[in-house]
Amino acid sequence: MSGELVEIQELNKKYTLNKGFFSSAKRVICAVNNVNLRIFKGETLGLVGESGCGKSTLARLITRLEKPSSGLVKFKGENIFSYDKEALKSYRRNVQMIFQDTYSSLNPRKSALATVKEPLTIHHIGDKAKRVETALNIMAKVGLNSQQANRYSHEFSGGQRQRIGIARALVLNPELIIADEPVSSLDVSIQAQILNLLKDLKNDFNLTYLFVSHDLNVIRFISDRVAVMYLGKIVELAANNDIYNRPLHPYTRMLLSAVPSCDPGQKERIMSIKGEAGLENDRGCSFQNRCPYKTGICASKEPRLEKFDEQSFCACHLAGTI
Repeated sequence: MSGELVEIQELNKKYTLNKGFFSSAKRVICAVNNVNLRIFKGETLGLVGESGCGKSTLARLITRLEKPSSGLVKFKGENIFSYDKEALKSYRRNVQMIFQDTYSSLNPRKSALATVKEPLTIHHIGDKAKRVETALNIMAKVGLNSQQANRYSHEFSGGQRQRIGIARALVLNPELIIADEPVSSLDVSIQAQILNLLKDLKNDFNLTYLFVSHDLNVIRFISDRVAVMYLGKIVELAANNDIYNRPLHPYTRMLLSAVPSCDPGQKERIMSIKGEAGLENDRGCSFQNRCPYKTGICASKEPRLEKFDEQSFCACHLAGTI
């Protein structure tokens, strides 16, 4: 890791929904809640949490596919939400996304070559022959050969379709790639191939990743640092080994307890799982309704994400004591 590439400051995203099908009353859902986060050049930052915690919304905010309710995202020191049309186009060249759904993320009317070549056309990079050459070279890098170039998405397997998506993200030579659950829809053996490919590409292209997943085994394999998200908030941030060897937040312990173990000698889990994630509490810690360690302060005061030691941050009043 070298310098800071992305800085997120007090980022919020709220959605207003009807309380019921026949009701005009409204409720506000805070999908991203006062998130502060930094992504350093050359690292893989893993973002993990249960479904519905706001991971994908945060990823879409960073790529400017969504507009925030408040807060900032800075890329190389510049606020991306202040960009005009031309600046945004340049930003999109530097920040690309790999999507979860390997089928709906590809245009069924375009061949693999046309899909990979399209970003070059949009950004007016090279002439027609050069674009084809560049696209074929990138496809070869991700494990697709020239005989597959003119096939359509329905003619590929799920793993091959994800390779097309990766090639499309790489063809503009971006600095940051946001991978939103890129292997969750794939077979386990194919997951391993794609993860190893992403690791190799990171070194070959000097990439930075924000890797979003709910699978802690995947996050452990690919990440340098891990951010744990719960109900729109970052509740723990630490180096990879620290998260798995010394979890500070009860929610992190709960996630680790849900990971199946192949060790026949493991007799008990770190922490039993209780309840489900609900709407944010009006006061106090948002995890208090599921936490076996809660005390009086948990119900009255919201914990802030604070530095615990040199590399670890945690939003828990009891961090280090449980």
